[in-house]
Amino acid sequence: MAKQVATNITWHEGNVTREERHDCLQQRGATVWMTGLSASGKSTIAVALEQVLVQRGHCAYRLDGDNIRMGLNKNLGFSAEDRAENIRRIGEVAKLFADAGIITLTSFISPYRADRDNVRKLHEAAKLPFIEVFVDCDINVAEQRDPKGLYKKARAGEIKGFTGIDDPYEAPSNPELHLKTHELSVEESVQTLLDLLEDEGLLEP
Repeated sequence: MAKQVATNITWHEGNVTREERHDCLQQRGATVWMTGLSASGKSTIAVALEQVLVQRGHCAYRLDGDNIRMGLNKNLGFSAEDRAENIRRIGEVAKLFADAGIITLTSFISPYRADRDNVRKLHEAAKLPFIEVFVDCDINVAEQRDPKGLYKKARAGEIKGFTGIDDPYEAPSNPELHLKTHELSVEESVQTLLDLLEDEGLLEP
């Protein structure tokens, strides 16, 4: 967990309550954290789910691993330390979005269980819903998909520390949802997520 370095700072409360934001948006804010191997389908599902939610009148926003590394986290690499900091920052951003009443969809490999657990604790402390979704795909299928050609490069030794090849992936032990994307279509995965959000009462104030 990151250490607080800045001194002489104070949290400044506003006058708008979380409930007022939820009433305004007619929904509850939450973070849907999609984790899984590269090419497991995280981003594809997040893009499709975001579109469906917005078309249905819900406020949703997607935080994607590559996109975030082009801006907020452009100074981070793929060492274990940098991966941990990458996830910590995203966890903080997702928490802010969820507090604002937005259904926040994240798609990050986030390979280490401890890092994901820290993000969960962050949301729990803020009394915000955190839904961990294990986007599970057989690695052989993921390699066959390989839309970015990353597995091929990793197998050739051109990429070091690639999750699933020469760096570990620690699967969630008790996720809120387990999607086996080598068995489910994108549409089926999205519908399963919608059903969960409705069951959790997140699509209403």
